[in-house]
Amino acid sequence: MRNTARWAITLGLTATAVCAPLSGAALAAPGDAPSALYAPSALVLTVGKGVSAATVTPERAVTLTCAPGPSGTHPAADSACADLAAVGGDLDALTRSEGVMCPMIYDPVLLTVDGVWQGERVSYERVFSNECEMNAHGSSVLAF
Repeated sequence: MRNTARWAITLGLTATAVCAPLSGAALAAPGDAPSALYAPSALVLTVGKGVSAATVTPERAVTLTCAPGPSGTHPAADSACADLAAVGGDLDALTRSEGVMCPMIYDPVLLTVDGVWQGERVSYERVFSNECEMNAHGSSVLAF
């Protein structure tokens, strides 16, 4: 009889230890706790000569990570992250710098950006008429 009581107590404590965390998680609302301390922001930027991502061979590529802190192979990660944060990650909002003179030569350059900005998927491509025009946009973001 003692063994039966001991067995029942052990079984009850084991069931409580295993099931208690599960019942607490089931009672909590799905959005109560954040899944991470910060939303990730990591991008891969490539540039190549041409107009179609399907046919262009990337000539240069850099990585840019902005969260939790600026890093990556981008040569100006700090200022590039600050510029992107200023426009909320909207690459179309990167405007052309005033006073930059570029030659009127059509030598198309394709920029592609893929990754995640503040937890949202990003897939962007844009054709510039030449490399000077690309560098005139986006301050330090596109200067790599």
